[in-house]
Amino acid sequence: MSEKPTIWRALDRKAMAVAEFTLRQQRKRLSTWVVMGVGFLAMAVLTMFYIDSMLREFDAIDNDGDSRDFDMDGYPNGQENLYGTDILDPESHPGLLDPPVAPDDPSKWINEDGFDIDSLADGSYGYDDDGDCRTEDKTNSQRDTNNNNIPCDVQIYSEFYSNNAIINGDNDVDEDPDEDAYAKESIHRAFVLALGKFGFVFLIGIFVPLFMATGLIRDEMSSGTMHYMLSKPIARSEVFLYRIMGFLGLAWPYMTGMVVLAALVTGFFGPSDGFFRFSDLGVWMAVLLASLLSLLVYAMLFCLLGVLWKHGIILALPFAAWELGMILTTLGAPDAAILRFSVIGWAMNIVDAGAALTWTDTSLLIALGLWAGGNNSGSSYESSEPLTGSLALEIFASDSGLGMTPLVTIVVSVCVMLFQAATFWFVGGALFKSKEID
Repeated sequence: MSEKPTIWRALDRKAMAVAEFTLRQQRKRLSTWVVMGVGFLAMAVLTMFYIDSMLREFDAIDNDGDSRDFDMDGYPNGQENLYGTDILDPESHPGLLDPPVAPDDPSKWINEDGFDIDSLADGSYGYDDDGDCRTEDKTNSQRDTNNNNIPCDVQIYSEFYSNNAIINGDNDVDEDPDEDAYAKESIHRAFVLALGKFGFVFLIGIFVPLFMATGLIRDEMSSGTMHYMLSKPIARSEVFLYRIMGFLGLAWPYMTGMVVLAALVTGFFGPSDGFFRFSDLGVWMAVLLASLLSLLVYAMLFCLLGVLWKHGIILALPFAAWELGMILTTLGAPDAAILRFSVIGWAMNIVDAGAALTWTDTSLLIALGLWAGGNNSGSSYESSEPLTGSLALEIFASDSGLGMTPLVTIVVSVCVMLFQAATFWFVGGALFKSKEID
């Protein structure tokens, strides 16, 4: 015995019919696959640059001159400092000690210090890996040049997990880190954020709806085929919504597939102790959420503009330029009030909050890279420039501009974007009701 049809079943059938018709239309258009293909190729080219950077070797730099042999006695300066002999006197070296010490290979004293982020709870960082701060010939005051009563450490001032962190370290502590390890980690994080923000959320999030959603209603009105959709009792606002649903039925899987592919590539090629870098999945989930919501909001907006004027894409281009300005603003001033009047500003909040939840030490990593390029010991030997990758990470890593915890930021931003989509649907549906169909 068949169930009695209800108004909800009728709505479901109408929704599925219009959405399925829209999906079939989009699949059969060459322009659809051109737009998606261009987006895929653009992301693929950027990913190739990333893979190249992960496979290359970054030159090690002797930041403190420990690998040099100033007195030409065969012993590197770092080894002589460790054993308390004079680096300027060829007659003073560890080989004259009892028992005598064999000279080290100079390469041992390049990248002899690492980043030991293991004491965040008490506000200190670092360890004197090579022992040149803890040598017996140094006084207590020489071991505590930052005057925090902790010998041979690095003090972090300001707020944790803030890009305004200030580093003040004792001389000769972590003054010669591993440039290759730091560069790959910072470049990896910078690439994930840059690709997520500019690649997926902005470029694909705007331009796919721009070329595919602007004419969802307008094209059918101009060609006269809209009469067939309205031949049965169905509200025009429902047609507006169902057409968007059909578009999303193609755009959302496309976006999801692209983000998943990027996550797999960066997971396998990114710096990791295992075969796959699982620690980034939280960031990619935030990127995916922001991207899907961006597709929804921009599709509603551009479809509305298409209903408003038959050349709606001309109206959409200035808005895309406005959003470009807003995403650039998020890089330098994520707390700017003007960002609340954009779509991309809320989407960036989601990505930044996801990164804050996943990578809790990013701001510290940035500060250390800016500080460790030779400025920490006061006697940088070969380089006083920031470590490779630190500036790129500083550009693309931003604090959430809402001043809330990351989880609350995500919830609030999602709600705002859904409200934006609902508003554009309401306005677009109202405009559609007032329009004459050719």
